[in-house]
Amino acid sequence: MTNTNNIVSGSIIGTVVSLAVPVVLGMFLEFALSVTDFYWVGRLGPVAQDAVTSSMVVIWTVFATSSIISIGITALVSRHVGAGDLDRASFYTRQGLILAALIYGAVTVVGYYCTPFVLAFMETGEQTFIMAVPYLRIFFLSTLFLGFAQTSYATFRAAGDTITPTVVGCIAVALNMVLDPLLIFGLGPLPALGVPGASLATAISMACAASLILWRLFGGKSGFRVDGILRTSPHPASLFKIARIGLPIASQHIVFGMVYWFLIRVVHRFGEHAGAAMGIGNRMESLSYLTCYGLSVAASTMVGQNLGAKNPDRAARCAWGASGLALGITLIITIVFVTLPRSIAAVFTDDPEVLKIAADYLIILGISQSAMAIEIVLEGAFSGAGDTIPPMVVMVPGAVARIPLAYYLAFNLGWGINGVWWTLTITSVVKALVFAYWFKLGRWKGKKI
Repeated sequence: MTNTNNIVSGSIIGTVVSLAVPVVLGMFLEFALSVTDFYWVGRLGPVAQDAVTSSMVVIWTVFATSSIISIGITALVSRHVGAGDLDRASFYTRQGLILAALIYGAVTVVGYYCTPFVLAFMETGEQTFIMAVPYLRIFFLSTLFLGFAQTSYATFRAAGDTITPTVVGCIAVALNMVLDPLLIFGLGPLPALGVPGASLATAISMACAASLILWRLFGGKSGFRVDGILRTSPHPASLFKIARIGLPIASQHIVFGMVYWFLIRVVHRFGEHAGAAMGIGNRMESLSYLTCYGLSVAASTMVGQNLGAKNPDRAARCAWGASGLALGITLIITIVFVTLPRSIAAVFTDDPEVLKIAADYLIILGISQSAMAIEIVLEGAFSGAGDTIPPMVVMVPGAVARIPLAYYLAFNLGWGINGVWWTLTITSVVKALVFAYWFKLGRWKGKKI
């Protein structure tokens, strides 16, 4: 656990690294899981990969709803920990868990019922549809575990402990990686479940993660006691406060995910091979995204605690320091994507059409990796300050603009499937420039929560 004194007065880069490294290591294991998962599914062919890709854009949207709670919890808990008020930090944690139960109970029911309609909207092929429906429905049955785990992770990180959620996440990911081939292909008494087996492996792992992190949380391992949850009543004003802080950024994450529902409709106009290629690109982009997410967590915690300690200038230096580290890392990833695209794609498929489309995607995607780094890290910094309106104002229009731009580039200008990939890169660069300018204005320093 990183000492609060280091966060508010120690070496900025050293503290960013100490907070981010455990998260980044955990994210690398998540990346390994994503790659392994898609690799095994790839043994079932391009249609199976397209089924997972189509399902993933829905799963992104559901994961985005966790930001409603986790961002609010991060801002409130980090601010109260920085101010030394641990009783209030504990109170908001309990209310966050209650809010998770309310939101994800509803998500489970609605998602399970609406799965076929969502996949039909995406214009999935007949075989893709058959594989994707059970995959998604199994996921929806496990979303309550997702809500509890993400809320608990946010509490630990806001308190300056990025190690505990990372260890728990690593255990869950390792379990998932073991279960994937067993449930996809079967072994002994275990039946071969195919694509749904990958989803079941994730559901089991998520249940284990939620159980482990809650056990640690209720045991006071976050640095303050979180007990009496079953005797805690919902406090409407506090539930609203958590949601009010988290909803602006959560809404842009949700919009981001739902925009992909439309983009994959465009992708499916070019066939299931294009859908499979999109899945490969998404998996590889997660290498940058998950790394930058770790630095975003560090920025969020440090900004929140430094504002709680009445040190806004140091909060700004922490955010820019985390951004600089993210830029250096993503520059290396850009070089790899641009120089070795076909070799990377060949890990997941030997289909020549999928290989060609995926290689183009990785080259175009590579150009935007540093821009994505700025987006993610500064979004975390705004979140730690509790100033979540600017990210929403930048990200929502930027995401929605991708829909008409993709259609225009792909069909009106005749760029084909590459028009979709260029849409993602162009909008990322524009959003990063606006983000950097707005954060530099410094209005977030005076944000009251």
